[in-house]
Amino acid sequence: MTEEIEEIRRQKLEELRSRDERGSANASEPRSPTEPVPVDGDAELSETVAEHDVVLVDFYADWCGPCQMLEPVVETVAAETDAAVAKVDIDANQSLAAEYSVRGVPTLLLFADGQPVERLVGMQEEARLRSLIERHG
Repeated sequence: MTEEIEEIRRQKLEELRSRDERGSANASEPRSPTEPVPVDGDAELSETVAEHDVVLVDFYADWCGPCQMLEPVVETVAAETDAAVAKVDIDANQSLAAEYSVRGVPTLLLFADGQPVERLVGMQEEARLRSLIERHG
């Protein structure tokens, strides 16, 4: 079941990227996705961070209660702000979590212009995330 969901996510991501490329052909920069984008591995994270000015990365685990509570917040942030939201499953991406010193979940990293600028651990309010995105956007 989980593999099927991941495959659907990958297909949706490809559709969004191809639609975004067509839609932004005349624009100076790509639009941010309106849904959180699952990221698998360092290459995908690097690509996502390089493609967007502001990226909120949600390091999470399926078994984590606070991560599940944060899910609707990051979905709203993805839909209603200019930031791209990337989701990294720490169980499937242990080396990536270690690379960014993720010791607990949820951990949110905010990247601006390709660099990590903010780190938040634990449940966060939507208003705080919006404020950080606006400050760095």
